[in-house]
Amino acid sequence: MGRFVTSRLIQAALVLAAMSFAVYGLIGLMPGDPIDIMVAGNPQLTSEDAARLRAVYGLDQPLLERYAAWLGAALSGDLGYSRVHGVPVIELLIPRLGNTLLLIGTSLVLSIAIALPIGILAAVRPYSRIDNAVNLLCFAGISVPPFWLALLLIMLFSVALGWLPAGGVSSAGSESLIDRARHLVLPVLTLTLASVAGYTRYIRAAMLEQLRQDYVRTARAKGVARRPLLWRHALPNALIPLITVAGLDLGALFSGALITETMFGYLGMGKLIYDSILGNDYNLALVGLLFATITTLSGNFLADTAYSALDPRISYRRQRL
Repeated sequence: MGRFVTSRLIQAALVLAAMSFAVYGLIGLMPGDPIDIMVAGNPQLTSEDAARLRAVYGLDQPLLERYAAWLGAALSGDLGYSRVHGVPVIELLIPRLGNTLLLIGTSLVLSIAIALPIGILAAVRPYSRIDNAVNLLCFAGISVPPFWLALLLIMLFSVALGWLPAGGVSSAGSESLIDRARHLVLPVLTLTLASVAGYTRYIRAAMLEQLRQDYVRTARAKGVARRPLLWRHALPNALIPLITVAGLDLGALFSGALITETMFGYLGMGKLIYDSILGNDYNLALVGLLFATITTLSGNFLADTAYSALDPRISYRRQRL
């Protein structure tokens, strides 16, 4: 196991290095830079002022030299300043990172908790009325655009009923957990409803495949009860593809919850990365995307670790011939 962890850490470091170079190069090749935005917003700045500012920020250097300077500073713990917000990048990212992890973590747990019993119920009664109804609801859930679902929830629970706030992270001047939870309900509900249909389909398909295996027929022939057969024998094997998808979705949700965060005015990483790219905020966009990469790698590592717990045949120890 130690050899496996070391190998994955080396792979993660190589992926992060490659991603940092690729993202820095793509952002650096975008037309314009932060100085152009400053000049457009302040007519009193002259071309000499713009040239001096580019020299101060190092934007007059070749791309590779700028990347090398950034990488050296990042390895020493200095992630730079946000040119748009005027604060260190790490101070801006930490609260947004916490908000996003809370949002996607809650929605992911709820999605799997809802999809698991529904998918199993549909699998044990294939092509029945219950299975057909579950499939119909899943297809409808997959087809609903997240922004439209968010609008419907806002109109129902915020405008019509007035039960929940329409957006934001918390009310002005309030830091109570209850207020924070009320603001979290609608974004979590949107992401959960958008994800639960896909997870249900994965669980149903995986359970159907496992219930047709020879070891299930053998267990039935030996008189194993239905409940232990489902929960102790079939389900652990059926969870392996679900864990793979959930591990990949963790990184996708981290940076891809942009629509939900925008609709509800939720201050998370998705909206922060999007705004930083539009504003040519190099340091903020780069570090935000690298955090998304780290989350994806962490999700894959946790999924690989869970495989061996679910299936004893999977082992990461070195086999000797």
